[in-house]
Amino acid sequence: MMKDLRLPRIVLVTRKTPVELLLEQHGTLAQARFYLTSRGQKISEHEEIHERVQAALAQVAAAIPPDQRRMRVERGDLDRFLFAPDDVIVIVGQDGLVPNTAKYLRGQLTLGVNPDAERYDGILCPHPPGAIGGLLDWVKRGEGPEYRIERRVMAIAEREDGQRLLALNEIFVGHRSHQSARYYIQAEGREERQSSSGVICATGTGSTGWVRSIVEQRGLDVALPTPEQSRLAWFVREPFPSVYTSTDLDFGFIRSDRRLVIRSEMGEGGVIFADGIESDRIEFLDGHTVSVGAARETLNLVVPVEE
Repeated sequence: MMKDLRLPRIVLVTRKTPVELLLEQHGTLAQARFYLTSRGQKISEHEEIHERVQAALAQVAAAIPPDQRRMRVERGDLDRFLFAPDDVIVIVGQDGLVPNTAKYLRGQLTLGVNPDAERYDGILCPHPPGAIGGLLDWVKRGEGPEYRIERRVMAIAEREDGQRLLALNEIFVGHRSHQSARYYIQAEGREERQSSSGVICATGTGSTGWVRSIVEQRGLDVALPTPEQSRLAWFVREPFPSVYTSTDLDFGFIRSDRRLVIRSEMGEGGVIFADGIESDRIEFLDGHTVSVGAARETLNLVVPVEE
C-alpha cells in the first residue's frame, strides 16, 4: 500500500530500555544477567520494563493508519534528525524524554505516551498506549472536547554570535566540570561580578525539578512560574563572596520582555547547556555573552481535558 503523502508524518520518539543498554554493554542477555547477579542485582525488573515498553510501542504502531507515513527516532539521534513542520510527534517513555525532544521541535503537535503507569508519573506523557487511536483522530479533526493543546513555555539562550539553545526545563550556564564559574551577571538593572557553581534559568515546567530543590534548600517562599506562563526563574548556585566577587544577585524572575545577561570570564571550561544534556552544549569562554529569556517557541503538548 502506498503512503498518503497528504497525511502528516508520525514521528515516534523512543529511548533504549535498560535491557537494550545492557545488551549493548555485555553482548548477550546471559552475560548481562551474570553481571547483575554478581553484584547482587536481578535482571527481572529490567526485563519487565522492557516488555511493557515493547508492548506499548506495538500498540501505538498498530493504531497508526497503514497509509500514514511514519518514522522512528531514538533519543541519541535527535540532534541529527530533521523534523518537518507538520510532523506529529509521539513520544513513548518517561517524562524526561519530552524535554530531550522538545528542544529540537518548532511548534509541532506532541503526544506523550506513558508505557508503564506503575513506574512513571506521566506528567508530560499523560496518555495510555490505548489512547493513541483517539488522539490521532483528534489531531486529524483539528478539534474536539476530549483534548486540548497545552502551550508550555520554553527558555532560550542566545550567544552574541547567534548560537542558540532551547530548553523545556532549564538552561545551565557555568563550568562543564561544575567547579567555580567566573562571569558578570546583569539582572534587574544591576550588574555584578560573580564566582559560583553556575546559573540556572528555569521555566514553569522545570520549576518542579532542579529549581524546586534549590527553593526548598534555601527555604524561599516564592511563587514559581507555571508551565504556560512566559516568566522564568533564575538562581545562582552557591555564589562565593570575596574581595573580587559579590553575591547580591542570587535569584530573581525574568519577565517575557526581559533577559538575563551573563558575560563569561572563563578561559576554559565555560559551557551553556539545556535540560541536563551536557553533550549538546555551547562554549562560553572569555568574551562570550549570553542572554536568557522566554522563547517565542512553545512545546505544543496535547493533554486530556480535565472534567
